[in-house]
Amino acid sequence: MSPEVSDLLKRALALPVDERTALANTLLDSLEESDRSVQAAWDEEVARRMQDLQAGRSVTVPGEELHQELLAMLNGR
Repeated sequence: MSPEVSDLLKRALALPVDERTALANTLLDSLEESDRSVQAAWDEEVARRMQDLQAGRSVTVPGEELHQELLAMLNGR
């Protein structure tokens, strides 16, 4: 971390909670621009998986059964 960023972070942490919250939200919002392609890819993947489920090309497993299988796999290491 550069000295400028370290100084900025130190100053930001000294702000009141509501101002830190606003700052954090603004910074996070600025990252969403680069995340749009990732979100679009996930949206496409979810749509594909839903189509596979509806067409019967995918099999679902109850959550508890999956949990037990994963535990068995971990315990079998």
